[in-house]
Amino acid sequence: MDLEQTIIELLVHAGSARSNALMALQHARNGDFQAAQALMVESQQAIRKAHTIQTTLIGQDEGCNKLPVNLITIHAQDHLMNAMVIQDLAGDMIELYRRIPLEKNI
Repeated sequence: MDLEQTIIELLVHAGSARSNALMALQHARNGDFQAAQALMVESQQAIRKAHTIQTTLIGQDEGCNKLPVNLITIHAQDHLMNAMVIQDLAGDMIELYRRIPLEKNI
């Protein structure tokens, strides 16, 4: 697989992780914690796939500038970082929604 295709794959997995975490948050807000949990699991799986790609790229580069750093690479890294932050915050917020009665969530 060429570098550009690998980076696009990282972007796709990071985007899926972000979207699933945000959808999980919406379900929790509506009191559907089973759907929220399933979406968080999907989000975590997507993060693992993206992180595996990132680790492979880091290994190929070995910190020696073997891989070109371009805008799409930086964009992919930003997406992964944002997805991880959103996932962490969504997990905490879902737990808060569990503790608050549904009528107060809306």
